[in-house]
Amino acid sequence: MDKIKLEILGLSSSQSDVGHFALVLGEANGNRRLPIIIDGYQARAIALEIENIKPNRPMTHDLIVTMAKTFGIELKEVLITDLKEGIFFARLVFEFENDVYEIDSRTSDAVAVGVRFQVPIYTTEAVLSQAGIEVKDQEGEGAEDFFEPEDDPGVFEEDEDEEISTGPEDKLENLKAEMNAAISDEDYERAARIRDEISKLEGNDN
Repeated sequence: MDKIKLEILGLSSSQSDVGHFALVLGEANGNRRLPIIIDGYQARAIALEIENIKPNRPMTHDLIVTMAKTFGIELKEVLITDLKEGIFFARLVFEFENDVYEIDSRTSDAVAVGVRFQVPIYTTEAVLSQAGIEVKDQEGEGAEDFFEPEDDPGVFEEDEDEEISTGPEDKLENLKAEMNAAISDEDYERAARIRDEISKLEGNDN
């Protein structure tokens, strides 16, 4: 299996779903982004560790790490393995007494545990080809700029007078255009939702 290394680029609050966030992962040696919608608890767990902020009492992910290290279990990597019907699947790859174990996990939990072990995050070309969003390099723009939400997401408002075609192919084209607009506005949360809708429509056509 060819694995592609990912880096955590940031978290952005959802503009359409209160309490949810877009976790944006980036291709380490490329310009594709993998936005994943996660809930507020997982987002907080990831953000606290990245910012090196320790809560007064251990969170669930801290407890998992402490238990694993107490018994000599080491996490080797996080692997995002699949995307089905808009849901990402991941595995935690542990090593214990020279044996390797892969444990199924929600992707957000896997990343929250992974950042605590400071291990690499990987995905496959199949997942990145299906769900990745390509970002054009822009001169003078850093990775941290990708997560500043636009003040006015009005580019997504539809003009009903101009909406003429309603067939599946036209709907796909409209969605792809909306996704490109979302990418241009660096609204990865919306781009991820549109991407998932496109995947479902394309799946129904096959």
